[in-house]
Amino acid sequence: MIGLIGKKLGMTQVFAEDGSAVPVTAIEAGPCPILAIKAKSLQLGFDAAIEKRLKKPVAGIYKKLNIAPRKIIREVVKDASKEYKVGEELKADVFKPGDFVDVTGISIGKGFQGGMKRWHWHGGPKGHGSTSHRRIGSIGSTTTPGRVFRGHHLPGHMGAIQVTTQNLKIVKADAENNILLIKGAVPGFKNSYVVIRLAKKKIAKALTAAAKPAQTKAAAKSAKKH
Repeated sequence: MIGLIGKKLGMTQVFAEDGSAVPVTAIEAGPCPILAIKAKSLQLGFDAAIEKRLKKPVAGIYKKLNIAPRKIIREVVKDASKEYKVGEELKADVFKPGDFVDVTGISIGKGFQGGMKRWHWHGGPKGHGSTSHRRIGSIGSTTTPGRVFRGHHLPGHMGAIQVTTQNLKIVKADAENNILLIKGAVPGFKNSYVVIRLAKKKIAKALTAAAKPAQTKAAAKSAKKH
């Protein structure tokens, strides 16, 4: 489940072999130097930072590693079958066209929104006599429970939260220019940071499919014995 840190550049389209237009998100992915190697994960850095703006202890860590300071630090699960070194750079060729990835980012903030926009309420009566076309309406009894339950869908702050979009297909991986073209939309605004990881559910599904033939063979052998 190796991954990369990237920056969302925006959306465009490419044309498939059959001539159909495919909407894609362009992401500047890497290079991400390895800052630390842990038992099951790698600590990666991304996007050059100005050294004089860093706190001295943080700048000292980068000096000790002999790596240029980075703005963003994230952890990704490492590939147990490969060996890594501190200072080694991971680039866009970590992925290949056809791979499925999960992309995590901070969604676009939309400020304070009403319930119809935030939670897709249907709204009240549309006639002229109604005074609650888009209002909240009744949200609980005064006697029992005598309060509003926690987590009730109400107007409030919308967006600006961490979101993961799953199972997006990689259309192109350009290691020279550090560009990934991913089919569909990913969370975040232009120039926001995202983390791209191999799709968790796709990996689990592949492992389950690989385990099934082995199970059926074992079942067949035990049936022959009996």
